[in-house]
Amino acid sequence: MTVDNRAEPAIRSDARRNRALILAAAQRALAERGTTVSLAEVARRAGVGAGTVHRHFPTKTDLLEAVMQQRVDRLAALAAEHLTDPDPGEAFFALCAHVIVTTPGNKDLCDLVQSDDGWPRALLRGTGDRFHRALGALLVSAQRQGAVRSDVVVTDVLDIFTGCVAIQRHRRAEDPLAPAVVLVLDALRTRPPLVTELAKIDRNETRDGDETPPVCPVCGGRLDRSTTGRPARYCSAACRQKAHRRRNGRRPLTAGR
Repeated sequence: MTVDNRAEPAIRSDARRNRALILAAAQRALAERGTTVSLAEVARRAGVGAGTVHRHFPTKTDLLEAVMQQRVDRLAALAAEHLTDPDPGEAFFALCAHVIVTTPGNKDLCDLVQSDDGWPRALLRGTGDRFHRALGALLVSAQRQGAVRSDVVVTDVLDIFTGCVAIQRHRRAEDPLAPAVVLVLDALRTRPPLVTELAKIDRNETRDGDETPPVCPVCGGRLDRSTTGRPARYCSAACRQKAHRRRNGRRPLTAGR
């Protein structure tokens, strides 16, 4: 009996293709319907039989874990690719935006993976570690460039991802980053100290040319601005004396009295 040695590679190729189709269909189904989607629905979307799905993923948990592992693997690869970008700061914020925009459809899956219900996390733990290392290396590069605050650590970025994904999930998939997300990411950027910013505001306000000029409360005459010392309250010594007499209930003497 002759054995066709080409048959086994062809079978493996078909198996790989079917697995890829199943994972792609599962990713779309989970994004649209959450973790309640059935294996039968995944099989229908992938264009394969239910038995094919079960051969690759005996349980729904196996399928969910594989989908999550694939997604985190892609994020880890993307983060590693960004390490070679000429502008680390721009690359870091581009990765952050990608994670936040593409994660809302996977929110239910992420919540399930993070729960304490006996989820088998062995593969995910290794994949997650690779992503965290690549993200951390990109963060350090952006900080060395001066694009990101030096006090930010990887766990801070991961926490920000969690909050921003919760905000972004209320927008459509094709929408850009929500304004609130932009504000949060903007807070990671390096900036001068707040005291310096306030000082700039104070100086700008004192030089504002269209501000209403101060006037003398006695005669209504315009007061000259002083660059040193306390600002003048009266336009002259005579007005200062009149104001003093008024405060003490006296009237200035007239020539006829």
